[in-house]
Amino acid sequence: MDLLNTLVDKGLRRELPTREEALAVLATSDDDLLDVVAAAGKVRRHWFGRRVKLNYLVNLKSGLCPEDCSYCSQRLGSTTGILKYTWLKPDQASQAAAAGLAGGAKRVCLVASGRGPTDRDVDRVSETIRTIKDQNEGVEVCACLGLLSDGQAERLRDAGADAYNHNLNTSEGTYGDITTTHTYADRVDTVQKAHGAGLSACSGLIAGMGESDEDLVDVVYSLRELDPDSVPVNFLIPVEGTPLAKEWNLTPQRCLRILAMVRFVCPDVEVRIAGGREVHLRTMQPLALNLANSIFLGDYLTTEGQAGKADLEMIADAGFVVEGTDQVTLPEHRTETAGVGCGSHEAAGCGSHDSAGCGSHEGAGCGSHEGGGVCGTPAAAAAPAGEPRTDLVAVRRRGAGTDLAPNA
Repeated sequence: MDLLNTLVDKGLRRELPTREEALAVLATSDDDLLDVVAAAGKVRRHWFGRRVKLNYLVNLKSGLCPEDCSYCSQRLGSTTGILKYTWLKPDQASQAAAAGLAGGAKRVCLVASGRGPTDRDVDRVSETIRTIKDQNEGVEVCACLGLLSDGQAERLRDAGADAYNHNLNTSEGTYGDITTTHTYADRVDTVQKAHGAGLSACSGLIAGMGESDEDLVDVVYSLRELDPDSVPVNFLIPVEGTPLAKEWNLTPQRCLRILAMVRFVCPDVEVRIAGGREVHLRTMQPLALNLANSIFLGDYLTTEGQAGKADLEMIADAGFVVEGTDQVTLPEHRTETAGVGCGSHEAAGCGSHDSAGCGSHEGAGCGSHEGGGVCGTPAAAAAPAGEPRTDLVAVRRRGAGTDLAPNA
C-alpha cells in the first residue's frame, strides 16, 4: 500500500505526515489492519527496538475532586463508588511504589486528584519524591497533580521529579464538551510549564469519548507541536456513575488504528498504552506492543487492571523485553537536549484523569489514569461481538489507600 510505505519512510526520518495521511490510517479497513500494524511496527522498532517500558501508578489522593471532567470517576458529584481518601504519607506512597518496582516497573507515576496543587501540596509531594528516590536506586518519578502555578514545576524538579504528566485529552474544538471547569489552554500552559522547568513532559489523549477522526488527528498534531517525550494513549472506560458511562465506541481494531496513527505522527517518542487496554484491546493487547513501547503495570487509579504477572507473560510471549533501569528510553537525538525541555523540539516550539487535576484523568492511565481496565478478575462469558464489555470494568479495591496488597 503506497500510503503505508510513505508513512514508514516519513517515520524513519521523523518527518510529519500530512493530516490527510493521518486520517487515512484511521479510515483503513479491518482487512488491511495487519498491514497497518506491520508498517507502524517498523517505525516503532527503528526507534525503540523490542523494549517495553513499564510504568506504575500510585494514587496519592483519590476522589474528592472539584472538577467536572465527564470521563473521570473522581469528578465532582461522582456516584461511582470508588475509593476515596486524602493524601498518602511519603512512606505509604513509597511502599506502594515498591510493589510496582519489584514487578519490573522503571517509572513511578504519582497522581493526585484535584484542580491543581497548592504550595503545601507541592511540599508534600516533594517529600514523597525524595523518599521514593532514596529507597529505590535508579527509579524515574513522574508527577501528575493537575494545573501548575508559576514556580511549582521547578520545585518538583528540584525535589527529584524526572517528568510531569498533564494530558490534553481531546481536541481544542471539542474540549468544552467534556469539561467546563477549566480550559484546553489551561492544559497546554501546564505542559509548557513542565517543559520550561526542564522536566520531561508527558501528555496524551483519551479516545472513545464520541470524538471524530478529525478530533483525534487534531489532538495528536497538537501534541506533536508541544513535543512531549511520552504520549499516553488512553481508551475511555465508561465507568457507571459518570456522564460518559454509555459511550462504548471502541473495538480492538479501532484501538490499533489509533495507536498506529499516533506512532506515525510521533515516531520517536514514548507511546504508552494507558488506561483501557484490557477493556478495549482485550486479546489483541500483544499486537499493540508492535505500536507502543510503554504500558502501565497492574491496576490504575480507581479501576482494576490486568494482573502484573499476566503483563510480563504477555510481553515475553509477544517477543518483547522489559526495558531495564540501565537503559535509556528515548533515542539519542532526544536525550541530547534533555534539560532544556522535552526532547528534540523539532517542529515544536517548546514549550492519567482525575479532574483537571491529574493530567489525564480517568478513562485513562497516568498519563492516564482511570478507565483502566480490568482483567484482574475472572472474566464472565464473552459478550457477543460488538456488545459493551461491562464485565471488564471493576473498581479498584486493593493497593494504595487500602490494607490489601497491590496488583503489580
